[in-house]
Amino acid sequence: MPPVIVPRWIQLVLLPLAILAAYSLARASGPVLLLFIVAGLVALLLNPLVSLLRRRRIPRGVAVLVTFLTLIVVLGGLGVVVATPIGDQVAAFQRSVPEIVDNANAELAGLQAWLDRNGIGLQVKGQGETALQTLGDRLAEGSGELVNFTRDALTLLVEASIALILVVVLAVYMLLYGERIGDAVRALVPRGDGTAADDYPSRVQSAVFGYVRGQLLFSTIMGLSAGIMLYVLGSVGIFEAGRTYALFFGIFYGLAELIPYIGPAIGGAPAGITALLSSNPIDALWLFIAFLALQQIEGHIVAPQVFGHSLRINPLLVIAALLLGGQLYGIVGAFISLPIAAILRETVIYLRRHLVLEPWGTGLALAGAGLGPPATGPPCPECGAPLPEGAGACPACGTELADPVAARAATSTAPG
Repeated sequence: MPPVIVPRWIQLVLLPLAILAAYSLARASGPVLLLFIVAGLVALLLNPLVSLLRRRRIPRGVAVLVTFLTLIVVLGGLGVVVATPIGDQVAAFQRSVPEIVDNANAELAGLQAWLDRNGIGLQVKGQGETALQTLGDRLAEGSGELVNFTRDALTLLVEASIALILVVVLAVYMLLYGERIGDAVRALVPRGDGTAADDYPSRVQSAVFGYVRGQLLFSTIMGLSAGIMLYVLGSVGIFEAGRTYALFFGIFYGLAELIPYIGPAIGGAPAGITALLSSNPIDALWLFIAFLALQQIEGHIVAPQVFGHSLRINPLLVIAALLLGGQLYGIVGAFISLPIAAILRETVIYLRRHLVLEPWGTGLALAGAGLGPPATGPPCPECGAPLPEGAGACPACGTELADPVAARAATSTAPG
């Protein structure tokens, strides 16, 4: 398809105004915009399944219903499958907390005795025992009582529930009107060539779906690798708790990988703290080395292979997107920043393919100022740009000229 020419006056006036208007609207909308963005990403993720059902000649409303029911069944099934073993390991970890604290107290007592023998006036036993006891009480309470329904926690739970309901409702409506939304978007952007590879809504959907698919695959691989690593270390006598709680630590590590950049540190924290408070604190050093090696494998092998085909964004832009998303909307903003970056990348690529900005006539301006060679050739009857000899169309604005004779005839009506 021929590119769409954007005239200079639109570039100079309307584009800056449109950018300012979009920025003002985004600042004013705040959380409302965030809800629509999250719902839009959910709709983009589920739309391929809806489209698949539509190709089976299933009505769109029924296809949306089947899609959400399938999602609920899958998530519920995964919860049932992993709930029992995780619950068993959490309960076992809760019962072992007092023993872990006692071992740590014994290590503190040994350290205090060594300090006293060497005349070092540093008291660590009393403060350490108090901190460990507080930590142990919190761990025991936190693992046994999952939610403490205080007023603030209840308020947060209600707000999160309302937000989740709104996201689901908005996603349902976006899926129901997905075809109309797609047609409206196609009417706003330059036309493609009719193929899926050159269809803007299809490219956006593929970008988001590819990123999320890559992120879930990446988290699964890293969680599984962490669990296997801890089980092997426990089996050879290094950090025996790693073998006992391999499933719990592995799943926690995989979920933490969903958090950009700080996820690996958060994911390894429970295992590291447990090793540090065990009867053999040197296990914490081996665990640190093992997690460091795992991070090297993650950064140099797993991440490039998984995200190489799903995101394809410069690392500097990835960091900028994460920082900007976190600054605007906190953790939720960091979560959605990379899918939005993927959408912006597809938008820029599509517009660069189908939009041509009208030149600003630098050559003409230099010639008029006596700083360059004078322009040659007849001017275009629409924009006044010089036409190459024998041109059938203006290279600046795209005005079609029947033949060179018509081009010469057009000079009589060209703007002075």
